Amino acid sequence: MRSGDEMLQQIVEKSALDDDFRQALLANPKATICDELGIEMPESMTIQVHQSDMQTVHVALPPDPNISEEQLEAISAGLCCCW
Repeated sequence: MRSGDEMLQQIVEKSALDDDFRQALLANPKATICDELGIEMPESMTIQVHQSDMQTVHVALPPDPNISEEQLEAISAGLCCCW
């Protein structure tokens, strides 16, 4: 099984080379990622993709330490991570 970092790298690299994929990722990130990686994500999981530019800084905070059992299972399965 690939790590979250490896999956993220695949998504980022493809989005840099394939504009149609990049636009699909921005429009419907969860479905696009699932299709590309051949994985399923829990219905409750939300994916947000932010496109960086020279004027915007994105800060990803770590998960709330009070996570649910379902979220913990997704993290341990490598389906959810702080990329």
